[in-house]
Amino acid sequence: MKGREPIERRRYKRFSPRSSAFVAFGAYDKKIGHIVDISRGGLAFHYFANGDRLNKSVSIDIYSAEEGFYLKEVPFITVSDVELPREFSWSSIIMRRRGIQFDNLTPSQVSQVEYFLLNHTARNQNMK
Repeated sequence: MKGREPIERRRYKRFSPRSSAFVAFGAYDKKIGHIVDISRGGLAFHYFANGDRLNKSVSIDIYSAEEGFYLKEVPFITVSDVELPREFSWSSIIMRRRGIQFDNLTPSQVSQVEYFLLNHTARNQNMK
């Protein structure tokens, strides 16, 4: 209906990384994506698609070289993967935004995600 606010369905509040943070993904040839936001339950990242079909992958690596953080083989489920509007109409570069939900994290991975949220994101309030 017109005039109604969209319903927020996310379980956890999302935060922006304080400095550049990335994911490495892909089963065979790894691609790199820039993390846009992250929560206890998942994250979103931008990546260059350039016409390539995205490899099926079941885990990502999360890292921030500036912050000295690395979390390997985080299992996930893709929630969304959409093409972003092109910045320049003449450009052939295709950027996509992928939203993922963490899936069956180990207790150690949960702790490391929480550590990242506490120490490497721009937060104005406590985690929920």
